[in-house]
This record gives sequence, structure tokens and C-alpha cells, in this order.
Amino acid sequence: MSTNPDATSDDFPWARDWPEITDPRVRAAFARVPREEFVDPALRKWADRDAPLPIGEGQTISQPFVVALMTQALQLQPGHKVLEIGTGSGFQTAILCELTATPEGVPGETVYSIERFPSLAARAREVLHRLGYRPHLAVGDGAAGWPEAAPFDAIIVTAAAAYLPRPLWEQLADGGRMVIPLGARYEQTLWLLRKEGERMHRQWLGPVRFVPLVSPILRDPAMRVEMSNG
Repeated sequence: MSTNPDATSDDFPWARDWPEITDPRVRAAFARVPREEFVDPALRKWADRDAPLPIGEGQTISQPFVVALMTQALQLQPGHKVLEIGTGSGFQTAILCELTATPEGVPGETVYSIERFPSLAARAREVLHRLGYRPHLAVGDGAAGWPEAAPFDAIIVTAAAAYLPRPLWEQLADGGRMVIPLGARYEQTLWLLRKEGERMHRQWLGPVRFVPLVSPILRDPAMRVEMSNG
């Protein structure tokens, strides 16, 4: 499953710097997934820094703390079906695979991830498969989601949208949780959204800065969901 299956929840570079990350399963997942495998070889000496790094195509591998914060908010359990928008390097994808894996299943079999850059998707697939993860990967428009596999117990969006894309909200299962950065290019807020019937419950998680979610869907006002707090 990973290169360090016996790692403990404190066996990673940022363990003492993350008092906010209290879920032992999330911490253990970070201990098991080697971040250095997901960055360019020339940048591996910086892989243990709690900072974003470039991965090509103008994209980045996110700051590990932000990855942990978003992941913890989803409250993932084994067997949960999760959709990731923005595969990027595949590091976040691997964390999702760890947390949704079941003892009898293949790590990643309930994880779906969409990337708009074919080169990044190909690289992520190679690394993930080499480490033993088998998520469902696709190249496409992340704002459209993955309707064939919906509904999802959790959706995580790793690019900032000006608006909440309607297809993603509609593909979230009743009782599901979505983490998404919303806002303009330099003024974004990370939100946890919970779906209960027709109601939306939202929780502010903090200011963030992500690369933009690029999609023609967001140009159509009918494809936007108004933020509410039921």
C-alpha cells in the first residue's frame, strides 16, 4: 500500500507542528505516504518542508498542513466513496486511498480523481500505481464531476472556484461532506459544506491560496450554487 506501512501517527516531518490535526488516522496516513515520491527529483530535498512546491503546468503540490486540514474535515472512513477535483501530483490522492481502504479491498478502489492536464495525470498514475494505489483517474473538467460514479460520500476540491459548481453539489450524497476553496485568485476561503436533504451547512476553515479551477461550466450562472447556511 505504501512504502512505510508500519509508520506511526507521529512518524512524519511535521508531526509536532500540527496541533490542529488531531485525527490519528489522518496523521498515520501522512506517516505512510512518502511525499518525496510525488515531487520532481530535483526538488526532493525540499519535500519535507511544510510548503507547496511546483509540479509543472503552473500547478503545485499543496502545503502538507492544508492537505491534512482538508482531509481531516472530510471525516473519511474505510469504504467511503470520495471524489477529488485536481489530481495534481497525486499526493492528496494517496492520502485519500489510505483513509478509504478496507482490509479486504484494493487501496483506492473507492477514490475517483479528475485532472485537467494529461501530463500531470500520467505522472500521478505512474507514482500511485508504483506505490500500490489503484484509484480511478480521469482527465477532464473537474467542475463537471464524475456523474457516472455519483453519489459521493465526500468531495475534495484542490483548486479555487469563484462559485460552487452545481454538478459537484448535486453529486454529493445526502449527509456527505465537501471541502472547497472559494473566492478570487488572491482572496480565497476554505469551506466545509455538509449536505442534509435540501439544506447546506457550512463551516469556515480559514484563508487559503490555491491555483484556480478552470472550467467553462462556471461561466453559466445556472451552473452555480448560491452559498447558504441552513
